[in-house]
Amino acid sequence: MSKREIKLGGFGGQGIILAGYILGKAASIYDGKNSTLTQSYGPESRGGACAASVVIDDAPIDYPQVIDPDVIVVLSQEAYGTYAKNRPKKAVLLIDEDLVELKNEPQEAKILAIPATRYAEELGRKIVANMVMIGFIVSTTGVISADAAKQAITTTVPKGTEKLNLNAFERGYQHGQQVMQRL
Repeated sequence: MSKREIKLGGFGGQGIILAGYILGKAASIYDGKNSTLTQSYGPESRGGACAASVVIDDAPIDYPQVIDPDVIVVLSQEAYGTYAKNRPKKAVLLIDEDLVELKNEPQEAKILAIPATRYAEELGRKIVANMVMIGFIVSTTGVISADAAKQAITTTVPKGTEKLNLNAFERGYQHGQQVMQRL
């Protein structure tokens, strides 16, 4: 695998930073790769804009920021407007289809959608939408292995919530497999 750059965006309270942390942890600890995580927040702690940037590479990483994203994940309309507008043509855009309305997308754009928040609500906790999205990212892009993601989730989430978070991951992973079969 060559270098992969992932940008995640949403609003505070959606677990964007945790999702980036889990992706980086899975890559570096369980897949044996190098990874970096950088993060940014808006002025509000909950509801303000936030983003996580993850770089994953087999080789040492010289610069920790995402410059040329391969994958852009957006869980809010504001993140879509900020990170998806001028994305590289090669970038795959992953969206929460219930929270992001696409506008003027070119025909050739690579866009994959999942109702991540709705799936999380069906599982009983809206807060696990980020884990649904991690499953979707893994199954559609292969940036990390599913086993590494599951290990990172299990060792990161609060004790007693492992099963819920893994169920959310599986829901997103299964949806991603269905999407990829249709392509």
